[in-house]
Amino acid sequence: MMAYFDCFSGISGDMTLGALAELGVPMDWLAQNLKDQLGLDDFRLTARRVKRCGISATSVSVEAENGPERDYQAISQMIAQSRLAAPVRQMSLAMFDRLAEAEAKIHECEKARVHFHEVGGVDAIVDMVGTAMGIDYLGIEKVFASPLPLGSGTVTCSHGTLPVPAPATAALLKGVPVYGSQIPFELVTPTGAAIITTLARDFGPVCDMVLENTGYGAGSRDLEARANVLRIITGSRPDGGAEAMVMVETCIDDMNPEIYTYVSDRLFADGARDVYMIPVYMKKGRPGVLLQVLCDSESQQVLTARILSETSAIGVRYYPVRRRVLERRAVVVSTPYGEIAAKQVKTPEGGWRMAPEYESCRLAAEACDVALRTVYESVLTVSGGHDAGPRSP
Repeated sequence: MMAYFDCFSGISGDMTLGALAELGVPMDWLAQNLKDQLGLDDFRLTARRVKRCGISATSVSVEAENGPERDYQAISQMIAQSRLAAPVRQMSLAMFDRLAEAEAKIHECEKARVHFHEVGGVDAIVDMVGTAMGIDYLGIEKVFASPLPLGSGTVTCSHGTLPVPAPATAALLKGVPVYGSQIPFELVTPTGAAIITTLARDFGPVCDMVLENTGYGAGSRDLEARANVLRIITGSRPDGGAEAMVMVETCIDDMNPEIYTYVSDRLFADGARDVYMIPVYMKKGRPGVLLQVLCDSESQQVLTARILSETSAIGVRYYPVRRRVLERRAVVVSTPYGEIAAKQVKTPEGGWRMAPEYESCRLAAEACDVALRTVYESVLTVSGGHDAGPRSP
């Protein structure tokens, strides 16, 4: 599934959660899992229907008690040590990392000790981690966004009165298409900027898709000039699910084999969808490795640079390919060994099969001192699904 963030009135954390709620993310489920998996307490998540310039939308608010002011190190440790699913942890850490990087440059301080002030409280953690959970819950694999409108005037924060966009927002939007407006309010908040610049692969017009659903998340103000809502449009590829990709490849016969695993990890971190290492015979009968990297066009240059800088390759080949993936959605299954994360995978015949998440099963097996396969089988038994056995996520 793909999603287009239509930010015609900007974006904030609560607007994003509101739109995700309309797309089917249960707020009760979100709040409970934030408490159970992240260990975040003392907050209440509420959603209500409102109208903005006649458009019905969902307004989400976070009510929290005054807790400790967390710095980047404390927040990143909380997320890294949580029981959140791996993709959720990765997205959440990336959002806060971007924000910390921007704040550290602005205030000329150590990144680990950055105090987020307005965005370091429980509400911002709920906004960003909750967004990551919602994206994973809906099975959204690719995000695009519109250019972002900047408001005008000033905004008051812990550092005093600052111009719109706030310095952190301006830093986060470097390289992103924006346009001005005369609306005298902050339209893109630092939290919203961190969310969209982390998730979006590209900014521009609505991408080609077969439209499936639309969700509207309400901002906190009524604007005279336009509806203060964020619209998220979801859909699938127009050609039956086939996705345009790029294959980048090179043959290597003179590199220390110990380096391949390290390079593979770096390539995945750079955005590779898959990395293959295939034994081949090269010139003069020399054994070598065909390194293939499947990626989208946006990641091609970064991945090419990684291969040429991290391996002994002196060149790469690349060519377009197409792939089709089955629809997936994240679920949580209650088993005798605890709550286990899994994915429901839609088969070409229209049915669904259950695919337990390896990392969640591994943690449960270790905690309960049982075989990994036992945990897998319990998920499939409880859910009524079927699967071939344990696999890496």
